[in-house]
Amino acid sequence: MVKVTLDIDGMACSMCEAHVNDCVRKNFDVKKVSSSHSRGRTEIIAEEAPDGERLRAAIGATGYEVRGISVEPYEKRGLFSRSK
Repeated sequence: MVKVTLDIDGMACSMCEAHVNDCVRKNFDVKKVSSSHSRGRTEIIAEEAPDGERLRAAIGATGYEVRGISVEPYEKRGLFSRSK
């Protein structure tokens, strides 16, 4: 699994966060997506990283601008996760 972090310009409220989250869910196969307008960031958890250009185009079509994309490995942490 991977964690994709998007730096997004133009989000001003919780409704903006919802628009971006809905756009990502409708266009990509993701496990989890969450946005923060105060940080200007969206985090996506998925089995495979979505195509960056498709992300930019889909989110751009909703009126927001993706300024940066970073991808890193993701390991679920919690009470029952295995320790290595």
